Amino acid sequence: MSSQVTPSAKYDVTIGKLGARLNTSRTENEANVAIVEHTLPPHTLAAPLHRHSREDEISYVLDGEMTVLADDELTTVPAHESVVKGREVWHTFWNAGDEPLRFLEIIAPGEFSEFFEEISRLYPLDPADEEALARFAEICERYDFEADLESVPKLCQEHDLHV
Repeated sequence: MSSQVTPSAKYDVTIGKLGARLNTSRTENEANVAIVEHTLPPHTLAAPLHRHSREDEISYVLDGEMTVLADDELTTVPAHESVVKGREVWHTFWNAGDEPLRFLEIIAPGEFSEFFEEISRLYPLDPADEEALARFAEICERYDFEADLESVPKLCQEHDLHV
C-alpha cells in the first residue's frame, strides 16, 4: 500500500430522516471499501425496498436495534451484531424500537457510498416533482440501484413506521 494518503470528500447529510456521514472513503484504501455511519430515529423506515447489483452492505449496529427485511424474511439485529445485505437481494430496514438507531454500513466495493450525498440534494423528494424523480432515477441507474418507491406506504402501514 502506498504511504501517500489520498484525500477524501467527506459528507454529513440527511436523506429524509436517515443520517449519513462518510467515515471512510473508498479512495482511502486499496480495497475500495467505504464506511458510512447512519442514524435513524425510532419507528422510522430508512428506505423503500431496494437492491444493489454491484455491492454488498454489511451493517454493524452500534446503538439501538435494526429490523431488516430481505427476501421476505424479517431479522432483528441488536447492538454489537451485524447483518449482510448482499447484492441482488431485495431488502430494506428500519428502526422499530423506541431508541435511536446508529450503525456502520460497510460497503464493498465502495462506490455506492457516494449515492447518499448525491440523493440528499433531492430531498425531500416530492412525488409530484417529475424533474426531481427523473434525477433520482438517473442517479439510481448510474449506481445500478433499483428502488420500489411504491413499497413505502405498505411497509409503513404493516410495521407502524414513519418515513
